Amino acid sequence: SDDSYTLEDAKNEIGILRRVTDDVVAAIENADSEELLEYLIEDQELDVTHDGERGLGQVRQAVLESPLASDRLKRVVSLRGDETPEEILVPRDVERNAKVALDAGKPVVLYGPTGTGKTTFAKQLARETGIGYALNTATPSWTPSDIIGGISPDYTGDSLSYRTKLGCVSEAVQRARRFDVEYGVILDEITRADISKIFGPLYTAIENPHQTIFETDEGETIELDERVNIICTMNMSDRTVNELDNAITRRFAMIELDEYEEDKRRQLFETWISTHVGGQTDLDETELLRLFERDYQGINHGNESTSQGSIMRFGPMHYRDVAVFVGVACREGGEYEYDQTDAVGQAFRTYIVPRLLNSAAFPQVERIAEHYRALNGEFEAFDLEPAAELAERELEQERRQMGSYE
Repeated sequence: SDDSYTLEDAKNEIGILRRVTDDVVAAIENADSEELLEYLIEDQELDVTHDGERGLGQVRQAVLESPLASDRLKRVVSLRGDETPEEILVPRDVERNAKVALDAGKPVVLYGPTGTGKTTFAKQLARETGIGYALNTATPSWTPSDIIGGISPDYTGDSLSYRTKLGCVSEAVQRARRFDVEYGVILDEITRADISKIFGPLYTAIENPHQTIFETDEGETIELDERVNIICTMNMSDRTVNELDNAITRRFAMIELDEYEEDKRRQLFETWISTHVGGQTDLDETELLRLFERDYQGINHGNESTSQGSIMRFGPMHYRDVAVFVGVACREGGEYEYDQTDAVGQAFRTYIVPRLLNSAAFPQVERIAEHYRALNGEFEAFDLEPAAELAERELEQERRQMGSYE
C-alpha cells in the first residue's frame, strides 16, 4: 500500500530513525518486509538506541507485535542484554527430558545439589523453548498472590485504594497472549518459600487449565496458557525430594541436575581460569586447574587412598567465583598482586568452605577439615591455610557444642 515503509526508505532516513523513537515504531508498524525489520534491529540495533540495553521499550514492543517478525527476530529483541551462556553443558538426557516435559505441557522442577548450574540451565531452557522469559527468585514471604496475583494497595491519589496486581505466572500468561508467543517464567529457589502454600492455586490450575485463576481490574480473565513454560529450580541442600509435598511431584516433571560429564566440567574450569585468571597473574594455571579438579573430586567422590566416600554433593559452578576472585585480586594493582599464592586460599575461604559448612553435619565438618589440611599439604604453589583454618575453627565450635571439646 501507499503507507508501506520499505528498506530503501529506512536507508534514506536512517539519521532521523536514529533520533526519533516514534518514527522507528511507525516504520516497524508499516514495514513491507521482514528484511526491513532485520535491517532496523539486527544491522542498526535501533531497539538498543531507543529502548536501552535491555527491557521492553516501544521499539521492542512494536517488533513483538509485528506480523512480519519471525520468532527468531522476536527472540533477538526479547533477549537483548541477556548474558546467559549459549552453550548448554548439562548432561544430554537432562536437556532432552526437560524439553520433552515442557513440550508435553508439564511444568518442570530442576533439582539437585548447590552449584550445579540449575538457574543457568533454567534460563537456557527458557531461551530454547520460547522467545523470552522472566526470572523470579522465591523468598520466605511469598504467598499465592506472588504466583497468581492478588489485591494490592494503591497509594497514588488523595486516598488509599486497592487494585489487582498480577503474579509472575499471570504476567507470563498476559505476555504470551499479547504477543502470541511462547514465553517462559522461571521460579528460582522455590524451597525458600512454603511450596504447598504458594502453589495451591497453581496446582488447581494445572489440574483444570481452563479454570480462571485471576481477573484484572479491566475484566481480563487469566487462565493457564499452553504457550507459557513454567520452570522451577530448587536446591537439594534445602530439602530432599522425598520430603516434598506429593502434590508437586505429581504435577511437575522432576528433572535432577547433578553430575556433569567429566569433559564438560573440565571445560567449565578451563574456561573460567582462561577468562578470569589467564594472562593477568603469575600463578600456575595448570596447577590451579588441578586444584579445582582435586577439590571437586575429594568433595564429591572422596579419597581413594583412604577408601573414604564422598563428603557431600557439591556442584562445579562455585569455582567460577574462585577464578573471578583470584583474577581480580592478583592483577596489577590488585589487593594480592604481591601475595598471589595467598589469594587462592582466601578465595576458597570466601566462596567454597562456607558453602560446604552451611549444610554440613558434624561428621562432614570433620571430613571437610581433613580434606583441606590434605590439599594444603599437597599443593605447594598455593597457600590453602586460610581455607583449612576456617574448617578447623568450625570443627572446634561443633565439638564445644557437643560437649566433647578437650
